[in-house]
Amino acid sequence: MNHRKTQIGVLAVQGAFAEHIAMLKRCQADAFEIRSLKDLQHPIDGLILPGGESTVQIKLLHELGLFNPLKSLLENGLPVYGTCAGLILLAEKIENDIQKSFALMDITVIRNAYGRQLGSFFVQGVFNQKEIPMPFIRAPLIHRAGNSVEILSTVNHDIVAAKQQNKLVTAFHPEVTLDSTVHHYFLRMVQQYKNNQTEKSIA
Repeated sequence: MNHRKTQIGVLAVQGAFAEHIAMLKRCQADAFEIRSLKDLQHPIDGLILPGGESTVQIKLLHELGLFNPLKSLLENGLPVYGTCAGLILLAEKIENDIQKSFALMDITVIRNAYGRQLGSFFVQGVFNQKEIPMPFIRAPLIHRAGNSVEILSTVNHDIVAAKQQNKLVTAFHPEVTLDSTVHHYFLRMVQQYKNNQTEKSIA
């Protein structure tokens, strides 16, 4: 059985990737930056798509030749966690926008949903039945979620965290807090994926 440490790739072409890496290390997981195709030669058990500017991230993913290889990994079940811009990259539909995302999660999102007055704010909210700090920074929200999407958190009736199969998303930024609840939740998804891969290799 493979007992190597869990390896999480963090997309590092733009945005707040350093905070995710620091949080993963606090969770005792190994994290590495994904900046080019050669980085995908590294063993990978999960992927984090950080906050930032989604249009810039998509442009860079295509320019660096990363878009299709990453999409293929996700379509084949690799666990992925998207925060803010990462949520937008995973959504099947983005309201009032025609940008081409990975489009793998049955959700519709609204970019910069809270407008300028609430561009950045902080609340205590419930994620998967546990109260945690939730910083929102020019955040999107999930306007619609398909029947197969599990809603993990709402704030004022807006969906701000959800899961569908191997995909986890939050509109807020837990990586800038000291609370590791969301990252541990994602790492449990990753561990289940690793267990399933091990069972397949044994069968």
